[in-house]
Amino acid sequence: MRGLLLLAAALSGLAYPVGADESRDGAALYQQNCASCHGVELEGQPDWRRAGPDGRLPAPPHDATGHTWHHGDDILFRITRDGTAAVVGGGYEGNMPGFGDSLSDAQIRAILDYIKSTWPERQRAHQREVTRQE
Repeated sequence: MRGLLLLAAALSGLAYPVGADESRDGAALYQQNCASCHGVELEGQPDWRRAGPDGRLPAPPHDATGHTWHHGDDILFRITRDGTAAVVGGGYEGNMPGFGDSLSDAQIRAILDYIKSTWPERQRAHQREVTRQE
């Protein structure tokens, strides 16, 4: 179950510095690479907490209604870069691919920074604290 929760946390945001051009591109990069599964409005797929017929969880929301913000920057970055199965291990199978071959580290950080920028301050503060404790 822990692995499934990590999958739901896949994309959140990083505190790493991002250049001005990259942060402006975060929203566009999200739309190009993430929105088809996680939703144009970061809303995720319906019934994202319940495994589908294939035993895999649907894509979680990355807005404040999900729990992406419950996870620190390091795990979120690694899941985005390497894919959930690679990070969770133990034979876990998920739908979240790694984007390390198609996006640079800076682009991944820009996407995650964009996602974090949509959260209310309460969720951003919580996520910063989780990151600090990593």
